[in-house]
Amino acid sequence: MKRRIASWENGHSSPDDFYGPLLCDALATSPTELGLDYGGTKDASVLDASYPASPDDAIQTVGQLWRADLNHYDPLLTAEPSEPAWNEASLRWLVAPEPSIPRPRAEGVRVGLGDVAAIKTTADMFAQLDDQFGGDHARHSVIQYLNNDVAPLLQGRYTEQVGRALFSTVAEATLLAGWMSYDACHHGLAQRYFLQALRLAQDANDRRLAGSILSAMSHQATFLGRYTQAATLARAALMGISPVATPTLRAQFHAMEARALARTGDVAACEAALNAATKALEGRNSDEPEWISYFDEAELAAEAAHCFRDVNSARRAVAHAENAMSGSHVRSDFFATMVLADAHLRAGDVEEACRVALDALDLGEQLKSARCVSYLAEFRRNLSAAGHSAAARDLADEASEHRLWLAAGT
Repeated sequence: MKRRIASWENGHSSPDDFYGPLLCDALATSPTELGLDYGGTKDASVLDASYPASPDDAIQTVGQLWRADLNHYDPLLTAEPSEPAWNEASLRWLVAPEPSIPRPRAEGVRVGLGDVAAIKTTADMFAQLDDQFGGDHARHSVIQYLNNDVAPLLQGRYTEQVGRALFSTVAEATLLAGWMSYDACHHGLAQRYFLQALRLAQDANDRRLAGSILSAMSHQATFLGRYTQAATLARAALMGISPVATPTLRAQFHAMEARALARTGDVAACEAALNAATKALEGRNSDEPEWISYFDEAELAAEAAHCFRDVNSARRAVAHAENAMSGSHVRSDFFATMVLADAHLRAGDVEEACRVALDALDLGEQLKSARCVSYLAEFRRNLSAAGHSAAARDLADEASEHRLWLAAGT
């Protein structure tokens, strides 16, 4: 290691994709400030938010994204999402011809189903960390794994059967990277991960997963205030998986449509979508993909609570939020608790709102999530608008040492 460092200092070599990010973290600086130009981090093509034209394009683009993200390419981390990209991706996926077959390769490492299983198991572990500690906790580690271990497999030798399984599993892992980036509020980057995941799922002929990716895009679009696009993405997901839809997937997509419609103020359409979600979930069966198993009655109650809060039906929001605590998904429970606090506030019960907000802070103390901070910031603004009160002062005193509360006030 000493010889490696000496080589860097003498200008004979530069840190590679593994050591470069570690060096940047240790020195609290960026690759540009250190004069590093590895992994294509200065390649502006990673900022392109277009839908890949082929499986090979998707492999190349997602690899570039992983490297640029790993190397802290600031224009990518701070990029804004592209509104046209949502429409282009959903349309091109809906009208796509038969999925392209990942072409058998003659070069590179040999890839088997065991390698695919390893990716799946590793991604599942990271998903658990994301759920428990937030997207900013292990996001860098996920990208490092994808870049260092998964990228060579995509460039490897595999049969058609293995290729489809590989593409589906990498699509799911890239979807996770998108969710974690979204949770960290790197919105342009998250959108680009979602786009690549959608193309990989398309080529794997995994329409259920592809629909779930469109649903994730809808979720992000609603968060960002693009409500029309969000509703369109949810409807595209429903339409696109119609031949292979499962009750839970239909319920989740209807719920995403309802979230978007609530923000537009269309109460009747929102309630119709929620009723469709409830009816669909009642028909849940054993044919559900395991990655959608988290969406249960508590999750649907949380989505309904968001909806009724957003249409200013505070009492109904309270009723649904009280049924939304899973006890097993920390971040989801944090969001549900904050919605409950906000609903109490909108109902005029400031004291109860503050009590519930403090519960949320205790629940979320371990979370590293910019989205969680945004929920708290919105609550703080609404609390301030409600006027000065003893309950608000007590909350500020008790919350003064909570990291998320402090972050929400900056």
